[in-house]
Amino acid sequence: MEVDDWSPPPVLLTVDLVILTLREGRLCVLLVKRGEDPFQGMLALPGGFLNHAGEEILDAAHRELSEETALTSGWVHLEQLAIYGDVGRDPRGRVVSVAHLAIAPGLPQPIAGTDAMDAAWVPADAALSGEVALAFDHHRILADGIERARTKLEFSALATAFCGELFTIVELQQVYEAVWGTKLDTRNFYRKVQAVEGFIVPAGSGRRSTGGRPARLYRAGPKTVLSPPLIRPVPPASEEDTRTEGE
Repeated sequence: MEVDDWSPPPVLLTVDLVILTLREGRLCVLLVKRGEDPFQGMLALPGGFLNHAGEEILDAAHRELSEETALTSGWVHLEQLAIYGDVGRDPRGRVVSVAHLAIAPGLPQPIAGTDAMDAAWVPADAALSGEVALAFDHHRILADGIERARTKLEFSALATAFCGELFTIVELQQVYEAVWGTKLDTRNFYRKVQAVEGFIVPAGSGRRSTGGRPARLYRAGPKTVLSPPLIRPVPPASEEDTRTEGE
């Protein structure tokens, strides 16, 4: 092939969002029901194509986030997750997705966008287990997004992104329990959190009534890297796993 005959292959670019929040103590992800082909009627992560060639990728992610949740960039943690570009991941052609992870507290009930039939918060464990089928390769993207959140809770202050401006240590513990999917010992958690200087700081003398003794209020501190880290507990081996290892 002559060099002059070469032309760049047609590649389309999209952004997809793994939007996480806590609802009634459960980790939930925002899913939309697709209103158009391909995969019309199936659930998927919110996202879409860039509006025009001059739109920055991060701007497109913020735009999609705002359209799906009415959130502005100042209210949410948003970071690039990964790039997904396997051949055949989209029947419309070669489509590369730049996926992002978004986290915010107390997100409202979503309203479906113009190209979606419906939108809803779905428990993350149901989506991860395969109980909820997702379009494209969105199950893989969702799994990667939740694992990113779980890992960053160990080594960073990401947990505070799930909380409001003011929170109690019990509420912070509930974030870890919901994201990690495991119960934590309250006294041990309190000791570990207090050992990380600058992770959270007291919010004056304010306290919040929790039905018992009023709990002290905190806000996110200046430290973004946790040292020592809060290591995720290793889940106990099931009876079947133990039996298999002993055989």
